[in-house]
Amino acid sequence: MNKIPNVSVAILNADEISFVLYGNYHLENSKEIFQGEFKAKLIDGKIVVTQDELEIEIKENSGFFPMDNENDSFMIRDVVIGINFHWEQKRNQKFLGAIKFVKENNRITALNYLSAEDYLVSVISSEMSPTSSLELLKAHSIISRSWLFAQIERKEKGKLKEVKERFFENNEERIRWYDREDHLLYDVCADDHCQRYQGITKLYAHNAQTAVEMTRGLVLYYGNEICDARFSKSCGGVSEAFENVWEPTPHPYLQSIVDYKYYPDEYDLDLTVEENAVKWIKGNPPAFCNTTDERVISEFLVDYDRETKDFYRWKVEYSQSELANIIRRKSGVDFGEILDLQPVERGYSGRLIKLKIVGSKKTLTIGKELEIRSVLADTHLYSSAIAIDKFEIKNGVPQKFVIWGAGWGHGVGLCQIGAAVMADMGYKFDEILAHYFKNSTIKKIY
Repeated sequence: MNKIPNVSVAILNADEISFVLYGNYHLENSKEIFQGEFKAKLIDGKIVVTQDELEIEIKENSGFFPMDNENDSFMIRDVVIGINFHWEQKRNQKFLGAIKFVKENNRITALNYLSAEDYLVSVISSEMSPTSSLELLKAHSIISRSWLFAQIERKEKGKLKEVKERFFENNEERIRWYDREDHLLYDVCADDHCQRYQGITKLYAHNAQTAVEMTRGLVLYYGNEICDARFSKSCGGVSEAFENVWEPTPHPYLQSIVDYKYYPDEYDLDLTVEENAVKWIKGNPPAFCNTTDERVISEFLVDYDRETKDFYRWKVEYSQSELANIIRRKSGVDFGEILDLQPVERGYSGRLIKLKIVGSKKTLTIGKELEIRSVLADTHLYSSAIAIDKFEIKNGVPQKFVIWGAGWGHGVGLCQIGAAVMADMGYKFDEILAHYFKNSTIKKIY
């Protein structure tokens, strides 16, 4: 790869999209200049952009290109971020590069088309505060670049998976795992399902740009392939293996590690064993991501993430009616009264891979981790590393459930809070990467 490639990022899929062009933009293969407020929608199956009385038909995968790549920008209104998670909200977001449009699911999707390095600057400042330490941002620049090119490489080699390969269901089990969407119309999406990408909205400090520039072209390799590098907010003290969260294909560089300098005393870290997992989840073992340092947290987490205070160890309580209603609504199955939540299989971090829901009307085992997190909460539990207690049992029916939890996210790969603490302790970016991605090497691809 001799030069920096461009990437296409899906920003918003909607019936109608409002956007504003700041500066001078032109349509592909046209010299006519456009500025100001526009709306895009499908009319009779065609992509149509309007401005007052002006109406323009746009070709599929085409749109408006800036005359000045560094200074021209555009804004898209009401972009949904944190889709289906507890921080879901709408925001107006500004972007560099071109705005393109494609038809998707009988709606219109707005794409941002820009250089991969400009994309990465935004990812780094969207995933975390750009005021974070430079070593942390350098490490994250490398894994975000690795993940991006691993997805593009996967797409180019025709390795996309059919949806049916990710879902299994019979009368006793419902097993579903959610990886990034296999996008055929663009490279990546802009939300947490891929990598957070919120344009230039959050570029109010320069550490993100500096980190991307200092690591330009650097990616993680394992053998002859770019690493499909993953990350989550907090592993909870032990990270999880790739195959226990997504497709059952082990990745040697995405195996479970202890997120600390040494193994914690008084804990058996075979967390696939129920007794060990419960003690671990209900305990408070030392770990890089076990921090209450407000300075480190505030420097690292973006504004809406800072609303979460109990990311390392947390607790949720439900009454019988609350839990039964949530599970019925989220699963689409009427279990009746919930009699028990039984761990069936755990991963190396103690995260549940399979959970049996025992109801008065129905019993069903569900998995994997995101399905469990979704079914047990209005939005999502922070993690599937959970231990469950039942209280006030009347005629065999618990009236209260307490769910104890560890970590925030799937726990695979880099633990962002753990990495932030490591950087604050003086670890360099390559040491952070070596800790979380065993057996990987850093290579420059352009």
